[in-house]
Amino acid sequence: MESLLPSCHCRGNASRSLHLPSSGLSVGSSKANFSSRWVPISTKARQFDPVNYPSLKVYGKQSEESVMEKEEPIIPPVEIPLRYSSGSASPLGVSESQNGINFAIFSKHASSVVLCLKYLNRCAEDSNSELVEIPLDPGKNRTEDIWHVCVEGLPQSGVLYGYRFDGPKEWERGHRYDSTVVLLDPYAKLVSGRNFYGDVTNKQCHFLGTYDFESLPFDWGPDYKLPNIPENELVIYEMNVRAFTADKSSDLDPDICGSYLGVIEKIPHLLELGINAVELLPIFEFDEFEFQRFPNPRDHMVNTWGYSTLNFFAPMSRYASRGGGPLAASLELKQMIRALHNAGIEVILDVVYNHTNEADDKNPYTTSFRGIDNKVYYMLDDNSQLLNFSGCGNTLNCNHPVVRDLVLDSLRHWVTEYHVDGFRFDLASVLCRDTDGTPLSAPPLIKAIAKDEVLSRCKIIAEPWDCGGLYLVGSFPNWDRWAEWNGKYRDDIRRFVKGDCGMKGSFATRISGSADLYQVNQRKPYHGVNFVIAHDGFTLYDLVSYNDKHNDANGEEGRDGCNDNFSWNCGFEGETDDANIKRLRSRQMKNFHLALMISQGVPMMLMGDEYGHTRYGNNNSYGHDTAINHFQWGQLDSKREGHFRFFSEMIKFRHGHHMLRRTRFLAKNDVTWHEDNWGNPESKFLAFTLHEEKHGGDIYLAFNAHDFFVEVTIPSPPHKNSWYRVVDTNLESPKDFVPEGVPFTGTQYNIAPYSSILLEAKPLTIH
Repeated sequence: MESLLPSCHCRGNASRSLHLPSSGLSVGSSKANFSSRWVPISTKARQFDPVNYPSLKVYGKQSEESVMEKEEPIIPPVEIPLRYSSGSASPLGVSESQNGINFAIFSKHASSVVLCLKYLNRCAEDSNSELVEIPLDPGKNRTEDIWHVCVEGLPQSGVLYGYRFDGPKEWERGHRYDSTVVLLDPYAKLVSGRNFYGDVTNKQCHFLGTYDFESLPFDWGPDYKLPNIPENELVIYEMNVRAFTADKSSDLDPDICGSYLGVIEKIPHLLELGINAVELLPIFEFDEFEFQRFPNPRDHMVNTWGYSTLNFFAPMSRYASRGGGPLAASLELKQMIRALHNAGIEVILDVVYNHTNEADDKNPYTTSFRGIDNKVYYMLDDNSQLLNFSGCGNTLNCNHPVVRDLVLDSLRHWVTEYHVDGFRFDLASVLCRDTDGTPLSAPPLIKAIAKDEVLSRCKIIAEPWDCGGLYLVGSFPNWDRWAEWNGKYRDDIRRFVKGDCGMKGSFATRISGSADLYQVNQRKPYHGVNFVIAHDGFTLYDLVSYNDKHNDANGEEGRDGCNDNFSWNCGFEGETDDANIKRLRSRQMKNFHLALMISQGVPMMLMGDEYGHTRYGNNNSYGHDTAINHFQWGQLDSKREGHFRFFSEMIKFRHGHHMLRRTRFLAKNDVTWHEDNWGNPESKFLAFTLHEEKHGGDIYLAFNAHDFFVEVTIPSPPHKNSWYRVVDTNLESPKDFVPEGVPFTGTQYNIAPYSSILLEAKPLTIH
């Protein structure tokens, strides 16, 4: 050991001593004013003879309970000396070594780095004590671009830490150093901020890293196994952890509403619906109050979607139950994933590696990367100013080697530590840009993800566009591994079902697996993720209820949100009591769901569409922690025997018919198109038969997007089979979906306007 840092009693405030005081707060709390209470320690302090100074006092973990429990006694102090050495440059972040706790962080351009520490415990007599700072010696604590130090005597958990960085002040060269700000370690595995989501009494909290080397490894259980569902078998349910159970209609204990544990309680609903994968909106640590940092048109909103990452390794701590903080969040997230896996449901994370929360140069929110090494972590233009391909003020420099390694390390962490099954990459085209923003044909990061051994079992899904116009649907660099959100599927299905002219051919292409996009090299139909609805945009109900977006509540005078929604309100804008319009909207929602579930590729639906959730025309509801986004369990109950039943039965029908989940593109003998009118743009009717070779279990489908009845001749069923009507979206529940089918013996079927049918060939049952 190179030196013994002098220490003092918890009460003490000797001007020349280095002490690690207690804050009187539980882990995860942040009532301390970190910007004013982190104080520098003279470097001469390292040279003091340790025998002349008392040992540092820290307290047992039992005192990590809430400070509100004043009646509990303070645990007697235990004396622990605090020593430090140069430490190791690897691994990045915090790690436990034989010599103590090792801290390592990257910065190429910094001239000085200070490690800041505070032990979180209850010591009411010293709740305003100063925080410890350890300046790192560039000669001893730096290896190339990694700054590091090992501290002996720290407890194995319950310590907050951050860093101060200083360096060049030249904005014109891309640097943004500010040594007054204590910054979050990009590799922190746990992040402490405010404990309770939306706690208005603690808006300006400071986010710092913490660690836990004390807890035992998580017990996944003796019978636990990963679902390992083949991609072609997936039915994905896009959902928000908090919004799923935050509403009081969830009828859960208020302590677990909006939490990871809340999701566990609602797994029976997911099983009843029939999905087998959840795609979680971002669960990396983010600040829900970021819009309220300064007066602006959005300062009334709370970030509920989470697309504004503070840290790429730490789970969102305020999704823990009972305000439990980061350690509880980590544990409960694992419990949630274990429960989902035990139910046969995979977990896909929506990840945001295209930008961070740190905004732009006009209104920066410096918490980490910007103050550590702005020039490395972000894309800059020729004038060293931030490029903005994300639409959020900054763009992560993903193909810089340091940032690329950060992303890969983060992904591996979520796979190995939390057992996640895949990732959906937000604005993934950003990841296809060089360090100057130029599009790359073979992006190093995209290739590395595709080839990584740890990630080899994972689903990897790109949102193949960005806000800089790099639209890569069908051409995303893929190495035959990457799947894509099929934005063309969304648009073409919407346009055909609502009755646009000239869309029949495109509709047929999309439901057949989009071979025009994905039938290249070794790509498969399941490399296209089909969706009509996603979190951003209209809900399914709003798609058939609004012609225009209604985003006034967002505070931007309707400028935000997409204008090209390809929606149709069925004759009236918004809510109505007109029974005919309501029936038409119901048919249209069923038509969309039927088309999605019979399409080749991977279907994805949005949370709430199974009961017809409305956001009242808001197609960009990212900032509303209200019923606009919250799942309405009461509405689900009211729709259970109708709308929900149809959606659930249709999903289960897909699971039961392999021909809807092919691992290859349709060949000529797989489908018969009952169509001789392809070239007529006025034709809005399409009928076809999918063939099942082994048992003759063909499926006949017809979609009528006209505003009039179409009488169609039904082809003869396969030999020794008869047609059974399973679906007619024009009929009321339960006749709209009959799982066993209703025998159909005629040759003509009169298909109602804006409706669709599905017939299944089965051996004739003789009564």
